[in-house]
Amino acid sequence: MTGGPSTKREAGSRLFPDKPIGTANSEMPFDHVIVVMMENHSFDNLLGALPLTRADIVGLTFDDAGVTTNSNPDVSDPPSEVAAFALPNTKQAKHVTQSWAATHEQINGGAMDGFVRSVSGAHEPMGYYTPEVLPFAYSLANTFTVANSWFCSVPGPTYPNRRFLLAGTAWGLTVTNIEQSVLHSSPPNGTIFDLLSHHHIDWRDYFTDVPSSLVIPSAFVKHLRHHHTLEKFFHDCEAGSLPAVSFVDPGQGVLRSIATSVSSQSSIVRESLDIIGVNVAALPQSDTQEDPDDMYYGEAWAHKIVEAVLRSPNWERTVLIYTYDEHGGYYDHVAPPAAIPPDDIPPDLPVGQTGSYDMYGPRVPAVVVSPYAKRGGVSDLTYDHTSILATIEHKWNLPALTRRDANALTIMDFLDPATAALLDPPAITAPPQTGPSGPVTHAG
Repeated sequence: MTGGPSTKREAGSRLFPDKPIGTANSEMPFDHVIVVMMENHSFDNLLGALPLTRADIVGLTFDDAGVTTNSNPDVSDPPSEVAAFALPNTKQAKHVTQSWAATHEQINGGAMDGFVRSVSGAHEPMGYYTPEVLPFAYSLANTFTVANSWFCSVPGPTYPNRRFLLAGTAWGLTVTNIEQSVLHSSPPNGTIFDLLSHHHIDWRDYFTDVPSSLVIPSAFVKHLRHHHTLEKFFHDCEAGSLPAVSFVDPGQGVLRSIATSVSSQSSIVRESLDIIGVNVAALPQSDTQEDPDDMYYGEAWAHKIVEAVLRSPNWERTVLIYTYDEHGGYYDHVAPPAAIPPDDIPPDLPVGQTGSYDMYGPRVPAVVVSPYAKRGGVSDLTYDHTSILATIEHKWNLPALTRRDANALTIMDFLDPATAALLDPPAITAPPQTGPSGPVTHAG
């Protein structure tokens, strides 16, 4: 993976340098951007069966009998091949990992053959879901526009990838580590929250139980008044009062532990959580689809969010970006390409580990929901989470936070600005509570 993409713009630059910051780009057919980021699934794992009905999708490969031909070697000597297999229900595996070292082993220089080896031969990374098990995910992808090549921003776990979403850089972080996050300095050029607030562009982070902005504690504490419970999101959808930019957070899986651990170490965070109404002792069932949580609850939560947007008076001028933070250790067959390093800050790696921020992580699902989305369409261009930053920055002529988002593509290829083919809200399938899509693990 050499000869990476060229840097055309630098941090701090704007798409329209001759226009004032905050000038809305009328060529982008939306006034409201909604970001929904779920957790820990690769494209092949979540939507790998799409090629059975769609020739335009780069998913798993199937033979004439509908059997997958994708596989990974195990750890036996000589190694046996572990074939990709359909998961029968919404219960999740536990033998998967997305640590920095494991992800690099899984990618294996682009061979994408280390997923089984990275978990000592366990077969769980090769599982994939079918439309019968995840009807919402497949319905969303088949109705709106799906990405063939949306990669997580860094080959590693949750916190670094979510930092790329909010700041365009992980500025050294390579682990999901609460202590490091609390003690880490703020991002060098701030966050998208800082940009929006500084330039008076209305935004809100609507959370179910714990705001995902806690991956950058300083960003959370600094912008308390912009954080609201999910009830406020449903109210704003119904009232047609959505802000320019919304982040909508599901009930947290791995991030759920942030509330307990971070608040125990930081009195400022603890008091801030109290102010916005977070009851750490009564956190509900996770909706993020982080393993080992039941997939049903994330499907049901996301369906409610999308339905609220579709029925909102704001729908005509709204775009919702639905994606996953990283691959969770699940198999994907597409090698991640080289990426532009966001800045000059190297990753803080343990002795013996290698790598840098010059490569994307594995592919993740991404669907763009809009009246102007290409109905049942696909985008073949290359994206990562900083494409969300680029979309916001291009819409309101904001300066780029880092080199990565300065050069990232926006989501405009997902849209047809001349045709609102989905202005009449389409029906999206909700997950039935019975059958293969229903919960195996019930909320307690």
